[in-house]
Amino acid sequence: MNMLFLLIASVMVMIAFLIVLPPLWRKHPVAAADQDQRNIAIARQRLVELKEQLQAGALSQALYDEQLAELELALSDDLDIESHVKGSASQGRWMAPMLMLAIPLAAGSLYWTHGNYSSLTQSQQTAAANPATPELEQINNMVAGLAERLQKEPNDALGWTMLGRSYKYLQQYPKAVDAFEHAYKLIGDQPEIMLLYADALAFANNEQLDGKPSELVFKALAMEPNNVTGLWLGGMAKAQTGDFVAARDLWKKLETQLPAGSDAQQEIQGLLAKIATQVPEDAAAQAESKPAEPAKAANIDVQVSLAPELQKSVSPNDTVFIYAQALSGPKMPLAIVRKQVSELPLTVSLTDAMAMMPTMKLSNFEQVKLLARISKSGDAMQQPGDLIGVIEQVVLTDKSAHKIVINSPIK
Repeated sequence: MNMLFLLIASVMVMIAFLIVLPPLWRKHPVAAADQDQRNIAIARQRLVELKEQLQAGALSQALYDEQLAELELALSDDLDIESHVKGSASQGRWMAPMLMLAIPLAAGSLYWTHGNYSSLTQSQQTAAANPATPELEQINNMVAGLAERLQKEPNDALGWTMLGRSYKYLQQYPKAVDAFEHAYKLIGDQPEIMLLYADALAFANNEQLDGKPSELVFKALAMEPNNVTGLWLGGMAKAQTGDFVAARDLWKKLETQLPAGSDAQQEIQGLLAKIATQVPEDAAAQAESKPAEPAKAANIDVQVSLAPELQKSVSPNDTVFIYAQALSGPKMPLAIVRKQVSELPLTVSLTDAMAMMPTMKLSNFEQVKLLARISKSGDAMQQPGDLIGVIEQVVLTDKSAHKIVINSPIK
């Protein structure tokens, strides 16, 4: 056994010489081409991921442009790094004879002093029982490094978003929730971050969307009614509450936006087929016959004015949003009208025709909340500095005009 081991060791030493010595003996320039190629390959892969997220609706155009610019800047910095190491005709040659003598002598001495042949077998058994996972370990190290950096730079919204995505990939959902919560506080009401946050909350709660996740999803859909991720999560939220008709409507809308014949479309079609068994026949028939029947009338007359003490703080071109909300649940407007301050005071009629979604309209509720808000930015989501007036509760059967005075700043 000892002779066999020595023979194997000798062969391995010779192979090592054949690998190590020729490069040392030859003259070769030191170049950074390999590193550049790796950087370019990584950048290309990241670009593909960004384009896929943009096409799927998981990434807004603004955030896509921002991340693309950051990617281009990082690649430019990497490629600008030049190596200042110069090769020479004799570089490394003096090491060749030294290694030819040193390697066998050092290996023999060390094995003679500390060697234990039986440990070779033991090491092989240990390696077989505990296979290494360098890629996962590397990912964990990178994520840990990003988390540590964000503790020092807590205002990096993009960094928190990337950290949340990483934790979700690693299936560490509570940590993903924490990361997306930080990003949401920094970014605000943007559909992409709201949907990422809602999805992480659901996974951390056994994939249940009830409560805050559902609120975030439908808030995002109010801003982007055709967002594919929002439609998917919205349908799932409705299905979990037993509202299969609403789930079906959302998923049918999603089906038309997915590429024909794609895996995603086939999955949605499978869910629609499954959910069809949960919808009562009379409800299905009623839904099919709705376009041919007159819709149930629902309207609210609203008179809006601005408090005299606030008139100097607004511009005639500032936007006025007049809308109705459900008393509980998602804050998506059931009906909304957009006007300008120059038109105040005014009277408008909110109707089902102004609904943002077929399943969220005035006629589906007996009581609603009325709001009128002046937005200096023109943004549909309320911001600090906006002015607002509210009527907390209105019965739809009350056909009198409801007066709202915009008299309070939003802080």
